[in-house]
Amino acid sequence: MTTRRSLLGAAAGLVAAASVPTARAQSGRPAPLPSNDSSGRRFRPKGKLGMGGTQVGSNHFRTPAEQAAMTLQASWDEGVRYFDTSPWYGLGLSERRFGTFFDDKPRDEWVLSTKVGRVLVPDARVAGRKVGNWAQVPPMRHEYDYTAAGVRRSIEQSLQRMGLSQIDIVFVHDLSPDNGDMGERWTEYFEQARTGAFPELTRMREEGIIKGWGMGVNTLEPILRCLEVADPDIHLSATQYSIAKHADALNRLMPEVKRRGVSLVSGAPLNDGFLAGKERFNYGPVPADMRAKRARIAALAQEHGTDLRTAALQFVLANPNFSSIIPGARSPTQAIQNANSVRASIAPEFWAALRRERLIEANAPVPA
Repeated sequence: MTTRRSLLGAAAGLVAAASVPTARAQSGRPAPLPSNDSSGRRFRPKGKLGMGGTQVGSNHFRTPAEQAAMTLQASWDEGVRYFDTSPWYGLGLSERRFGTFFDDKPRDEWVLSTKVGRVLVPDARVAGRKVGNWAQVPPMRHEYDYTAAGVRRSIEQSLQRMGLSQIDIVFVHDLSPDNGDMGERWTEYFEQARTGAFPELTRMREEGIIKGWGMGVNTLEPILRCLEVADPDIHLSATQYSIAKHADALNRLMPEVKRRGVSLVSGAPLNDGFLAGKERFNYGPVPADMRAKRARIAALAQEHGTDLRTAALQFVLANPNFSSIIPGARSPTQAIQNANSVRASIAPEFWAALRRERLIEANAPVPA
């Protein structure tokens, strides 16, 4: 029988054997990752590099439990202390695996975010099926519920799945026009959240059950609307601000979050793996113009001694409105690569070349 101790030992061996160079401090440990100033009024993760939990939940392909455990351990060993998951990721699978991994980690040493909006209901008919992008799910189905009672029930379910008494950040998930289940009706769900989820999350923040909340969506409009009607702390903006696509978010979203003192977390900063070489873009097919843009940015990166993934992650982190990025990882090697990319140095001439060729906006922040 495979034990937890043997899994973690295997993770350490795999990480040590990985052929990815790792920045090291004099102690031999990985060099520290960049961090945030957490002295402000609103909660934000201390670490700028987090890990997204989609792949732990078998997004696109099955991720065996042993591999998920090793990937989480590799991120931890690299100094990552912010982890993001959701009931939707594998319909509870990602949260359960997170809970197993964190059961022996001191609670004050790491930050966790999860999501609300979908309540899970037992249903034997879906066991073993592929549901949406999830290649491996337990016998559960989801029901949308953005009411106060539904949000509290969802958080209680998450706490039970992960064996926790507190969650740091809660994002209102996929309440957005790009959600195919909603389409134009997203505004009806938003009104339910405005009168239900938003005030309830504020109450739960006051009760100490959570430390901060916001939207977790793939479009800009729900975040902008939430800023108008509620008191959020931090938003998860996925796919909308990347080295490949950022003009709209730069000019519409950034001024508003800065004005409100709200920070952002970048989900899918690699556009669902597109900027790491995968042939998909934001959970769909790759537009022809994006493929050409990726090729040119990658070529310039190589000319200046870096790579596309490193440039993509550092581009997002250079924007001061982002407190963290949460690229996903399916293997220990990917987790190490993400950490190395954040630690790497990039020649200023690279960013100048991108601006000169109009591959990034003239007013987009870049690393100093």
